[in-house]
Amino acid sequence: MTQIRFLPILQAVLITLSVTTATLAETGQIGVSDDAIAAQNAALAAAAVEAGFGPQSPRDLTLAGGSNPVDFGEAPDVSRMNLCNIHFHHGAEHRGGEFTQYAGNGDGHGYGSGYLYTGILTDAELAPVDYKVGNEKHSTLRPGDTIEAHYVHTTARIDPGPTLNSCMDEVIGNPQLSVIGIVYVLVNDDSAADFQRLSEVVMVDGLHQAVNMPRNLGVPTRYDGSSTGPAFNEAGSPFQVSWTVYPKVLKVSISSVAAWLSDNEFDEDHGHGVRNLVTNPDLLSPMD
Repeated sequence: MTQIRFLPILQAVLITLSVTTATLAETGQIGVSDDAIAAQNAALAAAAVEAGFGPQSPRDLTLAGGSNPVDFGEAPDVSRMNLCNIHFHHGAEHRGGEFTQYAGNGDGHGYGSGYLYTGILTDAELAPVDYKVGNEKHSTLRPGDTIEAHYVHTTARIDPGPTLNSCMDEVIGNPQLSVIGIVYVLVNDDSAADFQRLSEVVMVDGLHQAVNMPRNLGVPTRYDGSSTGPAFNEAGSPFQVSWTVYPKVLKVSISSVAAWLSDNEFDEDHGHGVRNLVTNPDLLSPMD
């Protein structure tokens, strides 16, 4: 795809630490203070509230309040949009449903934080694997870890590819964006759901579609928000996104996640860090 003017912004969005959560834990550096997170939230408010940014994400899905005045039209149903990108975050970015346990403040840059699956896993499901899952430079995944997968859709006429840049084109300057958020828990069980199958993209009536994306995980929450990721912990995201997030967590085989990370059309090789939960009502949309 031709490189377009959105690329510099998106490169900033995709900046990640070159350290792993495991390394931070071993050195005792994981778990920045509450004051550090509060300072990031204050910086976000200073940068975004008076600047006219629209409602932000992620959010607590159990709380409907929000007073951000920016309104935008809801994106069409994803069956009438192009699937443009799939990626996932190490830890659920949203809070709600079966993922309400806070992992902690983490390293302050998106790793070691987020929300975790609150259900029960067996010893067999939690048994360690003897291979690396994910790029160790960023985030090594283990059985029992929670991830939040983002199936990103656009009204632009594009082919799926790496980063949010693949959701834009030079013809439509402001395509509508919709993200389906699905939370998975990784288990050492090859009979669990296959992430490669869940992420398969095929053409349907001229549109790229994730035809096996789960649809049976409870009644989803829909709201107006933004793109996510820790690059926006202290800066407002300029992207308007119609969000759909399901409340139930699906068990997926960790071996299938490892296989997908080793070969996918989105150039994904690790779990991304999470953005701090946005709690400032001035930065949230009201939900019905």
